[in-house]
Amino acid sequence: MITVKHISLPEELKQAFSIRENVFVQEQQVPAEEEYDEFEDSSHHFLAFAGENPCGTARWRYTDKGIKLERFAVLEEYRSRKVGSALVKTVINDIRKDGRSKGKMLYLHAQLTAMPLYSKFGFQPVGDMFEECNIKHYKMVLKSE
Repeated sequence: MITVKHISLPEELKQAFSIRENVFVQEQQVPAEEEYDEFEDSSHHFLAFAGENPCGTARWRYTDKGIKLERFAVLEEYRSRKVGSALVKTVINDIRKDGRSKGKMLYLHAQLTAMPLYSKFGFQPVGDMFEECNIKHYKMVLKSE
């Protein structure tokens, strides 16, 4: 069973960073200085569990363009087990509960392989493909409900 919780303890944030280190820095060769940024403290972080095992993470934050969903990462051995879907659903629900989110655009920068996941939740690509950290992405926007 997959559960997702809002991170509230320093140990949980360390687990989330460990997952991001594994997926982005080691597996995808993203430079660590690109992975961790000045928005860590101002973002809302989440940790997914398969049973008792931390297996995925994500965060969201306010930007001058709206609300950006980002840093979705699932450990390789837990992919194709609905962890990504649980994270996206929980993050969107958390944003909707936040009183300041009304009327703001929800968007993300999706790696090509993750686009089908985000599409299931109503995100649609806009603009041209671009690269971040040598990985191809599209900006995707959640169309108004």
